[in-house]
Amino acid sequence: MTESLSSPAAVEPGPAKSSAAWPWVGLLAVLLAALGAAALWMAWTTQQRVKDLEQQLVKRQEDSGAMANAAQLLAKQAQETARDVAAKMALLEARVAESALQRTQLEDLIQSLSRSRVENLLADVEAAIRVALQQTAITGSVEPLVIALKQAEERLGRQNEPRLEGVRRAMVQDLERVRAAGAVDVATLAIRLDEAVRQVDDLPLLSAPERRGAVRPAARAAMPPAVHASTPAAAPRAAASAPAAAASGPAAVAMADEATASWTQGLRSGWAAVSSRVWDEVRSLIRVTPVDQPEAMLIAPDQAFFLRENLKLRLLNARLALLSRQFDTAQADLRDALSALDRYFDRSSKRVVAAADLLRQVSAQARQVVVPRPDATLAAIAAVSAGR
Repeated sequence: MTESLSSPAAVEPGPAKSSAAWPWVGLLAVLLAALGAAALWMAWTTQQRVKDLEQQLVKRQEDSGAMANAAQLLAKQAQETARDVAAKMALLEARVAESALQRTQLEDLIQSLSRSRVENLLADVEAAIRVALQQTAITGSVEPLVIALKQAEERLGRQNEPRLEGVRRAMVQDLERVRAAGAVDVATLAIRLDEAVRQVDDLPLLSAPERRGAVRPAARAAMPPAVHASTPAAAPRAAASAPAAAASGPAAVAMADEATASWTQGLRSGWAAVSSRVWDEVRSLIRVTPVDQPEAMLIAPDQAFFLRENLKLRLLNARLALLSRQFDTAQADLRDALSALDRYFDRSSKRVVAAADLLRQVSAQARQVVVPRPDATLAAIAAVSAGR
């Protein structure tokens, strides 16, 4: 009894429980279907929006390209316009400068026309004096300034203006001061240096002095013909002609006596010439010369050649320095040349003494001359021009 009652009660709850679970499954399915539909609708909507955005982006890109092209076109036009404007500005500036120059020239012309005759004369004189000052500074000669002052004084002298007398007196004073300053004759000094350069090869050195007792070919050629004719070689000819002359009467005897006398005289003169040459040779073997610099006697022949060439270069450098008006450099080169002459050359030779005197003269005249400025004349001209 107990088992029958308990078994139906145990079987009934199973179907009730399954029937209660089905609504939840359906509800869940419906919910999932709704969610899927919503997702599909949202995906479709998103896709449509993306398409719209893509279309908008393409349209905007096309608009941007068109605007960029338009901007490039406008930029080119602006560059062309700026170039045209710059060219026009340059042209305008050139015309403005030309107008300013013309205005300045016109003002100068009006000012020159408004001046008086005396003022124009003073302006011309002042300009001439300043140009002469520049030429004097360039050339180092006072001649341009002297000529300018002299011509200006003559021009002012032809004017009957009392107020120009002060200017004339100042010009005369400046002219005297400029003439008293003197000038360096560079051309003459250069010629003297050229002569000294040509004499260097003939100057005797202490190490190789010239032979004083020898008879030079030129001196031998200058000897009288009787000395050359009265040699021992002429004696046999005179002796041979004497017997032939003896065969002819008293005239022949007289001629023979004359021939014998001439032969004797020729023999004596020839013997005197030979003995003189021998004595000169003997005297030239020994020579006493005071030497202050012992190294001057030890110069070899090749060193003597280079010594002469170095002396020539010194003199040529001094010449170039004189032509370029570098008097300090010229003085230094001349001092070195004189030192070389005193140390290595024979000071007892007349040619060495003459060359040294020539270089000393050039050194004494090669000096910087300060040309005085005509300040008194310029001040007088300025005073007259200011007084008007």
